[in-house]
Amino acid sequence: MALIIRIGPAREQWWLDHLQSLLPEIECRRWDEPGDLEEIEYAVVWKPPAGGLKRFPNLKCIVSVGAGIDHVLVDPERPRHVPIIRTTSDDLTQRMREYVCLHVLRHHRRLPEIDEIQNTGEWRQTVNPPAYQRRVGIMGLGNLGADAARTLAVIGFDVAGWSRRPKQIEGVTNFAGDGQFEPFLKRSDILVCLLPLTDATKGILNDRLFSTLPAGACVINAARGGHLVEGDLLVALDDGRIEYATLDVFHEEPLPAGHAFWKHPRVLVTPHVASLIDPVAGGQAIADNLRRFIKGEPVANLVDLDQGY
Repeated sequence: MALIIRIGPAREQWWLDHLQSLLPEIECRRWDEPGDLEEIEYAVVWKPPAGGLKRFPNLKCIVSVGAGIDHVLVDPERPRHVPIIRTTSDDLTQRMREYVCLHVLRHHRRLPEIDEIQNTGEWRQTVNPPAYQRRVGIMGLGNLGADAARTLAVIGFDVAGWSRRPKQIEGVTNFAGDGQFEPFLKRSDILVCLLPLTDATKGILNDRLFSTLPAGACVINAARGGHLVEGDLLVALDDGRIEYATLDVFHEEPLPAGHAFWKHPRVLVTPHVASLIDPVAGGQAIADNLRRFIKGEPVANLVDLDQGY
């Protein structure tokens, strides 16, 4: 019984060593040094190359190093019968909570404008409404979205969430389904996207959405680059419908050096750092889930492949 690991080269050895210490009963191997392919029963991966997973004829389970699984589903040759487990942890949730609060507050307190004032050497005070007069909308109320919504509500923001099905979160107004999407958008001065990337949500941050938001709204995307129609956002920024955008995820990563987002005065680029998972917290979650899976016990983060998350 062996496990194969495929993670970026900068952290591969760290993950390999830590998972091996947590799972001494399973031999952990590098993706590029798999040994006997028939011995591989488990794969722990981030963005595996197309066709890579089908090499292992006895694969029993795929583990995504992160809460999203779109990077696995995008492989047209993925073995469809193999279950997929997402990876979530308190550490991952805490980091996303910090990121969302940081950038909602940044837009709420108009820090980009304050940066401009400093650059011009002006002493010009800006007056902001209190948080309870600022309407924040969270798209996606899974583990990360629900936690971010609760935290923003505690700070005092007027928070609403939108999800596929109704959710009950204390202090948060819930909108659900296609019929309530437009009313949700119309009351979102700051919109945060934390949706899973599926066929239904791909390209959801588009011209129509930007035109439905209140004029001068701000957008934060910490979900997936595939949610955003980049050209539509650039037009909406330039014509003033969207005032500022904070983007952590992109269609192509790393973001190409000449991309318009890098130097746009109303865009903040963060290099996919909103909620990076590390081997210490993530490794323990993966080890615990794999042991439950092997024993045939319920796994909380087992993906519903019909829904895509």
